[in-house]
Amino acid sequence: MKLRAVIIDDEITSREILRNYLRDYCDQVSILGEASTIKEGMALINKDRPNLVFLDVEMPFGNAFDLLDKIPDRTFETVFVTAYDQYAMEALNQHAAYYLMKPINIDELIKAVAYVEEIISKEDLLDDRILSATIKKAEGKITLPQLDGFQVLNVSDILYCKADDNYTEIFLGEKKILVSKTLKYFEESLAQFNFVRIHKSFLVNINEVVKYRKGKGGSVVISNGKELMVSASRKKELLSYFE
Repeated sequence: MKLRAVIIDDEITSREILRNYLRDYCDQVSILGEASTIKEGMALINKDRPNLVFLDVEMPFGNAFDLLDKIPDRTFETVFVTAYDQYAMEALNQHAAYYLMKPINIDELIKAVAYVEEIISKEDLLDDRILSATIKKAEGKITLPQLDGFQVLNVSDILYCKADDNYTEIFLGEKKILVSKTLKYFEESLAQFNFVRIHKSFLVNINEVVKYRKGKGGSVVISNGKELMVSASRKKELLSYFE
């Protein structure tokens, strides 16, 4: 598939280097245009509707996060290209697909493009259709510690789990249970039952996912109608269950 990309970076030399690398090593990328400011970048995105944006962090009159905040319903993947490694965590929180450091390593650029290409390809296949996981219903039980003992649940009854600091909320249809265990604990305990971490805050039962939506980072709709955000770094693993 062809990736339709724009480059937003205030440094002419950086744009030229990235443009040349993409031309020479990533022929699946078509560059629609370039911009040097947040304002120009916004206009370029609105005009050309890319599905991939290469974005520098520090720019005049704002930064990359200012631009992304202005586009809450994004339909493109973002690859940050920056000389500043301190923005990595914020980039992940903004659902960036990849984080490249300047000077750009060609092998890392190729990996970033391949990752985005795979994600977009899988999203297109699943676009706006009801999902059915390619796995069987999980059979098993899990014990939940409580103040007066413990409760036993059928794993298949759990829709999803939500992190709440050092606690976890277990959602069972209209009912939820608060447990004094971290989400990491349940991620490990439920791994054999086809639960997948889709976000730092959410662990979902794959069999309860009925729809996937593109957007800021992507989201899933659970069988009870609840919509949960998906982190860009978790997309690939999630989508692999529906191939």
